[in-house]
Amino acid sequence: MAKRKRKKKTFRWYQRIIIAAGIICFGILLLTIGQVGLLRYVDPPFTARTAWERGLQAVGVPYASPPAYSWRPLDLISKHLQQAVLAGEDQRFYEHWGFDVIEMKNAVEDMASNGRIRGASTITMQTARTVFLPQSRTLLRKMAESYYTLLVEAMWPKRRILEMYLNTVDWGEGIMGAEAAAWMYFKKPAQRLTRDEAARLSAILPNPRKWSPVLLSGQAAEHYQRILRAMPRMPAL
Repeated sequence: MAKRKRKKKTFRWYQRIIIAAGIICFGILLLTIGQVGLLRYVDPPFTARTAWERGLQAVGVPYASPPAYSWRPLDLISKHLQQAVLAGEDQRFYEHWGFDVIEMKNAVEDMASNGRIRGASTITMQTARTVFLPQSRTLLRKMAESYYTLLVEAMWPKRRILEMYLNTVDWGEGIMGAEAAAWMYFKKPAQRLTRDEAARLSAILPNPRKWSPVLLSGQAAEHYQRILRAMPRMPAL
């Protein structure tokens, strides 16, 4: 009899845990869907990255400084820059649903053949990472990034994804988004960027904290030339 009571008690304990976990998961689902749904229509005043940096600054971390940030609608961002970013970061942006399987396969083959490790993140993945998630390199963060990527692709049109990316991408120390980058490097608004300037800005995105669009060299210069060649094939909204 005592053994049966213990089993019944254990079963109820597990049952409560499962119910509690279900409620938490459902709450997270509603919260994240609400986040992504809201930002389809509302321009974010900050991102997860900038919020994290402001938090660090608040507790006295000296190197943490919120980046310069000025939101611009897609119509006020140079068509050249739209094409350059697509050419450099995600040439199949309008063909995939957040994950570029072809690029992932190419990255794996590169690593197997010559040991070169390179990213295969799409514009949607980068947007999900920057807007919704803090900086880290954990497996949990990567799983969350994939989840948000699916939500973003399901709930935002491609135009909104590209607009969000161009306004929140890291373009160097203390520089976030196209408008801030255009003023920092070329002393003009993002709407007036030329084809060459746009290609230069896109060329440094793989390593914006170390490369400069003004003085391109090495890998950045090679990437710039590839972007210029690919830009005519890229659509601009």
